[in-house]
Amino acid sequence: MRKIIIVDYPKDWEEAIEDTEVVDAQTYLTSSTYTDIRSARIFNLCRSHRYQSAGYYVSLLAEARGHKPIPSVTTMQDLKSPTIVRAITVEMEDLIQKSLSGLRSDSFTLSIYFGQNLAQKYEKLCKALHDHFQAPLLRAQFVYKDNWVLQSISQVPINEVQEEHRKYLKSYAKAYFARQRFSGARINRKAYDLAILIDPQEKAPPSNERAIQHFVDAADSMGFYTELITKDDYRRLPEFDALFIRETTAVNHHTYRFARKAFADGLVVIDDPVSILRCTNKVYLAELLAKAKVPIPKTMIIHKDNRKQVEDELGLPCVLKLPDSSFSQGVVKAKNKEELKEELNKMLETSELIIGQEYTPTDFDWRIGVLDKQPLYACKYYMAKGHWQIYNWNGKKQDEEGDGEVIPFEQVPFHVLHTALKAANLIGNGLYGVDVKEIDGKAYVIEVNDNPSIDAGVEDKILKKELYTAIIKSIKQRIDNHKNGNGRTEG
Repeated sequence: MRKIIIVDYPKDWEEAIEDTEVVDAQTYLTSSTYTDIRSARIFNLCRSHRYQSAGYYVSLLAEARGHKPIPSVTTMQDLKSPTIVRAITVEMEDLIQKSLSGLRSDSFTLSIYFGQNLAQKYEKLCKALHDHFQAPLLRAQFVYKDNWVLQSISQVPINEVQEEHRKYLKSYAKAYFARQRFSGARINRKAYDLAILIDPQEKAPPSNERAIQHFVDAADSMGFYTELITKDDYRRLPEFDALFIRETTAVNHHTYRFARKAFADGLVVIDDPVSILRCTNKVYLAELLAKAKVPIPKTMIIHKDNRKQVEDELGLPCVLKLPDSSFSQGVVKAKNKEELKEELNKMLETSELIIGQEYTPTDFDWRIGVLDKQPLYACKYYMAKGHWQIYNWNGKKQDEEGDGEVIPFEQVPFHVLHTALKAANLIGNGLYGVDVKEIDGKAYVIEVNDNPSIDAGVEDKILKKELYTAIIKSIKQRIDNHKNGNGRTEG
């Protein structure tokens, strides 16, 4: 993949950096030499990025050509948004105060060159700001009003970098490009770059280590360079063509921020941010399924004004769920009046709305894996030993999780498969796992998961490595569609 630095005038960047080329904006915008490149990283160092300037069009056309511009047009817009700047101030409050605590002035300007500053003490602050605003040259303005506040952040025109900073700029640029995966013989032989987001410390990740390796192997066989990334690699997302999240997702969590940023930057994303929003909030899911007349267990949305009606509506025992519960956590069974009152008190302190459902015990739940609106695999997930859920986090380690059994599609009841597909297709065209209970010959959707389990030795028992190949093939097809101008696809 080519690395191209774009400047207005060649004299703006005369530093020779290995594996990079310098091109003036006019040539990049108008020459067919660059129009026809299929794969490139574009580092936009134009003097101006205002709307409809040459610098603006460099990033805009780079995105249209399937190149990866830094900064992206999204980043340019974010830099102009006071709302986003205020949100960043809140999110980085502690780091800002700690980093600037030694200053005695009422204002402070922080120059950020390729994520760094001349003063080592501002390293963490520079990195954090660069993570949020992916641009090579930034200037952050802080003012002191009872405490330090980020007033604005903008791009620094390359010709306005102070002369005494130039030697540092060259050093930082070399380190920046050396640190990135943009170069290297291995990368240049690969047609696609895939990031798989994982958390090595997660207790119950959606894919075990062997499954992750199968994904890597499948991707390698289809021309991908694949890298396992963690939450510390947020700022590196523009390096990739696609992001595959194999970490339990939530909206108020870095997984959603990764998905949102990747999607905004033009990457193919599974799980895409819309699917995460729709699936991880059970209040939304209950409304969506009910409106579409997808069968679900008797359900009510509980709030402080109707909490006394729960027993009459659902009976006892009943199941209570926090909106963002996952892997059986945040889901409880209230067996009697006292437990119902106690659990409602706890949950309504956390969330204004919670979900209540009729208790419908079964020996197992069906899980139908769905990809691109088609069934991918079918499993029976049995309840944990002596427990009413698949996971029992309070049980002995060997009894925490029930067994899983993969079932051939021809043995899956039609109504189970049909109901699962109808539910998943309401969400999007990504990768989903639909949990279904079968009761008296009817199928009831329990939930739709945007981040379904795919473990080696469980979900892959029938398809084996073809399961991983099918998912990577879908990602590849989405990248090709996007690069060929066929539009972006959610998921």
